[in-house]
Amino acid sequence: MSAGEKKSFSLEENFKQLEEIMEQLESEDISLEDAFKAYSQGMHVLKECNEQIDRVEKKVLKLSQEGQLEEF
Repeated sequence: MSAGEKKSFSLEENFKQLEEIMEQLESEDISLEDAFKAYSQGMHVLKECNEQIDRVEKKVLKLSQEGQLEEF
């Protein structure tokens, strides 16, 4: 993967990554610098989760009584 590419993770994988980051941040022996890096990474992953959820919400449709698809 080149420097300009970013790997896309599933929503579940991103949630797991967020849990791991939270565990790091809750550690008593984490340095301030490492805590800042973990926090920054967590915010990036959280942003990706929000974007994934927004994409899914836009795809959720319901079928009306007339057989037309409408946003749910």
